[in-house]
Parts: sequence; structure tokens; C-alpha cells
Amino acid sequence: MLPAISQVCSLPSPFEKDLADYAAGNWQHIELWFTKLEIYLQSHSISAVQELASQNQLTFPVASFQGGLLNPHGQGRELAWELFNQRLQICQQLEIGTLVVACDILDTPGESDWPLIMDSLKQVADQAAQADTRVALEFQAEAKLGNNLQTTASLVAEINHPFLGICLDAFHFYVGPSNTEDLACLTSDNLFHVQLCDLADCPRELAKDGNRILPGEGDIPLKAILTHLSRINYQRHISIELMNPQLWQVPALQFGQTSWSAFNSLLQQAGITDGDSIST
Repeated sequence: MLPAISQVCSLPSPFEKDLADYAAGNWQHIELWFTKLEIYLQSHSISAVQELASQNQLTFPVASFQGGLLNPHGQGRELAWELFNQRLQICQQLEIGTLVVACDILDTPGESDWPLIMDSLKQVADQAAQADTRVALEFQAEAKLGNNLQTTASLVAEINHPFLGICLDAFHFYVGPSNTEDLACLTSDNLFHVQLCDLADCPRELAKDGNRILPGEGDIPLKAILTHLSRINYQRHISIELMNPQLWQVPALQFGQTSWSAFNSLLQQAGITDGDSIST
């Protein structure tokens, strides 16, 4: 497991500043937030992003996220595919190995929609392969199809493409219909990325992204997740991802330091030491 932090944790912070602040907080691997990156690229070049990575000794292994590709009746579908291809080019230029794609099928699909959904998923994998970028399919708790780990694992297995795998987001895992037994669906081959957060004092049925808190401070069974990741010898990245407006008020430097401590504390609680499964 390789520890990472998502830029969305400090969304209001300027792109270049949170990179420097996270690096100062011991983070070496950053999950880029694509909207934030694209705003920066409106006035800067790709080489400027590469220079920031070099100056701060950072890598950008993962970027989040792309939506709108799989819903057969979604508005803006063509625009989503155009944006997806643009983002794949950026991934290739910045050597971003994994792009998170949301399984955001929010309308109940009919039987006739199934072939289009599967064709779209295969096309996602094929186009990503051309850019040498893996796609991590993230199930969404509110989706009508692909709202749980078991179904998502089945979709990935049916496509059977080396550039298509699973993104396990602890929030969607907990608030949706998944359960800890479903973790058995995850292997070192099909799991491409992991995102951690926690929830406290909030019924799962009412939980929103803005309720996310630092991992280890709430009720999500993170120990079970980490134990399974260790069991399957998961070697890819595991990032902290929060979209909490209250935490956005914390300066990126302070949040980077606090989240690094929380991450390591969580590993200790799960019985995982630096020498076992975690590498920086």
C-alpha cells in the first residue's frame, strides 16, 4: 500500500500551494482533483505542473474523477466523452497511472440499456489503454446500477480488460448496500485504487460527501478494509479523500500534517506497520 492524499481535501487552496503544503506534511503521492488541475492549466502549462512535482518531490499516480460516461440516458453524455478523452491526454502527459471513473448510472436502466452500458464500459477501458492509463471504476451508493462492491466486481470481471479495475471508496462502501463480506471480491489484480474517509454521528441513510471526516475517527469498518488489503498484498495507492466544507477551512499545511498522523494511527490500529505493507 502506498499512502496518498487527494487534493479535494483542501479544495479552496490554490493548486500549487496545496502541493507544497502536502509535501511539507510528509505526503509524497498526490491524488489530483481534475477540476482543480484544469483550472490551473488554463494559465499554466503541463511542464509547469511537472516542475511543481519535481520541486516538491511528488508523484501524481491517480486523478479523480470522470463521470457521465455510463448512464445510457444521461444528459451531456457526448460532452462527458469528449472531456474523458481530453483528460486521458493529460494523464498520459503527466504519467498519471490511474483515472477514477464514477459508475454514476442514476436512472433505473431497462433491459435494452444493458448492451449500451457494457459497450460503454469496454470503450472506457479501450480508450484508457491507448493512453496507457488504468481506469478504476468507483461504485456510487446512490446509483441504480453499480451501487455496491459485488456488482462492480462483476462488471469489471465481465469486461475482463487489463486496464479496467475497481476503486474502493470507503464512503460509498459504507453508506450503500455493500457489506464486509463483499471485500472478498477484491483481489490484488482487480483493485486499482482505494479512498479512505470516515463517518460519525450520522445515519448512513442521511450521509452526504460533506459529512466525511478523517479516517479512524468514526464508524466505517476501516480496520476490516485494511486487513483485507494486507491479506491480498495490495501494492497500489490508498488515499485520504474528504469533501467536508468545514475541513476545507483548515490550512492545507495543517491538514496535510494532521491527516498524515491520522493515516499512520489508523494503520497501527489495524496492526499494520511501516515494515509490513506500507511504503512511501
